[in-house]
Amino acid sequence: MAVELVLLAPAVVAILLLVVAFGRYVAVRGDIEATARDAAREASLQASADQARAAALDVVDASLETSSRCAPAQVLGDWAPDGEVRVVLTCRVDYSDLGLVGLPGSLSVDADSAVPLDPYRSYR
Repeated sequence: MAVELVLLAPAVVAILLLVVAFGRYVAVRGDIEATARDAAREASLQASADQARAAALDVVDASLETSSRCAPAQVLGDWAPDGEVRVVLTCRVDYSDLGLVGLPGSLSVDADSAVPLDPYRSYR
């Protein structure tokens, strides 16, 4: 019985750590996709590119916790009727504390969202 436990315990621990790593990835991916979507929607409601950029960055700052490792959000858009606004986010998921061999210390996760601008509204 002791031999089986000694042989199986590391495998069980490794599987549990992989589940934790996968959970972190899914959580960060969901957070940044929702944040990109919300920021793009908020930016699309603004009247100018400068206001849209500021509104999108405010949403990103409010939505993502300060401990997340994210690059500054990119707010891109064609500010004309029938244009669109796009928000691109890139964050890193930290795996360094898990100590699994073969697992990178961190992994980059990207999310973007595009929202069409109102064709009947005038933009500055």
